[in-house]
Amino acid sequence: MDTDRNKATTTAGTTAEATATGAAVTAMAADGTRYAVAPGYRVNVRSGPSTQYPIVRALPLGATVAITCQKYGEWISGPYGTTRIWDSIAPGEYISDAYVRTGSDGFVAPRCA
Repeated sequence: MDTDRNKATTTAGTTAEATATGAAVTAMAADGTRYAVAPGYRVNVRSGPSTQYPIVRALPLGATVAITCQKYGEWISGPYGTTRIWDSIAPGEYISDAYVRTGSDGFVAPRCA
């Protein structure tokens, strides 16, 4: 993975980027399923499905997320492979599926509108 993409997808732990707390992930999927974020990563949450969108917050280490819907966006490489699937974890909040352990290389939730 190239350095710029890595910096854009994970955080370095700075105060500006790491604003989330353990209780910050509150969205729930319709079936209540939650997925683990890759261990050791503080993943940036963005306002859209690309590193070109602003960072909304960062997930804490050990976070789990509920995926409400998924859509295609920018290609990202992460610990779970290379994908262009992005997961919506709350309204206006997206993370790359390359950092979420879903157990699948495809969609596990409905497509976002």
